[in-house]
Amino acid sequence: MPPRWPRQPDRNDPAYRKLDDRMNFAVHVAIFAACNSGAWFFRILNAATWEWTLWLTGGWALLLLSHGVYIFAIADYSDSKQPKSS
Repeated sequence: MPPRWPRQPDRNDPAYRKLDDRMNFAVHVAIFAACNSGAWFFRILNAATWEWTLWLTGGWALLLLSHGVYIFAIADYSDSKQPKSS
């Protein structure tokens, strides 16, 4: 069952932004797992010496790690409604 948001979704809402970013990260992890497991499966099945699979997995894992560090450690989800000075 998908998560339900108790109020109107608004990207300016810090709690909604945090949940949205974490769900987006989870989708990225799932795509990473599916694509890389497929690449490695066919590499092993064909007994191939594809060097690009190692580079693909390593590079994508570093990007995914940096995305995770940003989402879970760096991102500021505090209320951004500050009065604007004219």
